[in-house]
Amino acid sequence: MNFITCPKCGRECYKLFDSVCKDCFFETFKLIELPHVLHVRICSACGAHFHRGRWEDVGNIEDVVLKAVEDTLFIHNEAGDVEVYLEPREITPYMYMVRAEVDAVVREEPVHAEAETEVRIQRTACDMCSRESGGYFEAIIQIRAAGRFPTEEEKKRSMAIAREATESMRKKGDRLAFISEEVEQKGGIDLYMGSMNASRQICRLITSELGGNFSESPTLVGMKDGKNLYRITFAVRLPEFRPGDVIKFRGKIIQIKSSGKKVNGTSLEDGSRFISTPEELKGAEKIGNIGDTVLTVLVSIEDNAILVLDPETYETVAIKKPMSFNAEAGSEIPVLKTPYGIFALAHSEIPQAK
Repeated sequence: MNFITCPKCGRECYKLFDSVCKDCFFETFKLIELPHVLHVRICSACGAHFHRGRWEDVGNIEDVVLKAVEDTLFIHNEAGDVEVYLEPREITPYMYMVRAEVDAVVREEPVHAEAETEVRIQRTACDMCSRESGGYFEAIIQIRAAGRFPTEEEKKRSMAIAREATESMRKKGDRLAFISEEVEQKGGIDLYMGSMNASRQICRLITSELGGNFSESPTLVGMKDGKNLYRITFAVRLPEFRPGDVIKFRGKIIQIKSSGKKVNGTSLEDGSRFISTPEELKGAEKIGNIGDTVLTVLVSIEDNAILVLDPETYETVAIKKPMSFNAEAGSEIPVLKTPYGIFALAHSEIPQAK
């Protein structure tokens, strides 16, 4: 084997690395570089990390510390087959020491390097928490119901949908997806929202599950950088009639089964299926709810009618026999008394005990 003399140290070697021997080359070669001190900003309220000009939800403090080291750790571009090992050590709640060890291959030679840095943690408030605590809002969601007040059940479910949706959107990166204030109104609830986009999504989710519709109304509140700033009021209107309501519409007595973009129901007179829209039902009269049924005595059964006792006067009255009716004379059956007569329920219409 022919040996070469290193022009720098005079030792003999079998090949040169940039005109010097391996020892001289790696003596000045910097596989890694790491600042002696790093600074990270963490929100004291939610734990978010300020990273590259914006706040991000990373994880726990140790995750943030390691991410800061990874971002600043320089590894020479000639390195291949790189393996990095980081060992964090908490000194105080505001200071970590992190040891970095790197193994790599440079010019077909294995190389190992170590470095240590001090990570100092600054506790502050992120943009989201500052705005949330300050009552910041970009939109208002007004939850109401057409022709009535929302029920407690509807209000609780709407709030649950809003909270679940904001939590999901925050995890996906919308840091303004928060509810800054909840105001109970006589006719419903007002939600003051940090994000217009989140508000729009919440309205879609509420109306998708509970029915109804929503509209948007922008209000000019100022200017920034030469552009108009708007707040948007989202008016959610839950449907006038809920599942279980019994209505009179165009001379028919209808039990509502579901209410959304389409209203589905069943005629209590002949059992036929009913389909309409909330707009078409404007002016319909609510005459009861299927939950108001009471038990009364079935006196006798005829071809298309049955004789029952009026649950209030105890007089015998003849009423329409419902489809799929299979009760026997002398038994008790559920009926609904309305201003337009008494209606017996088929077995499938009987409310289930809760």
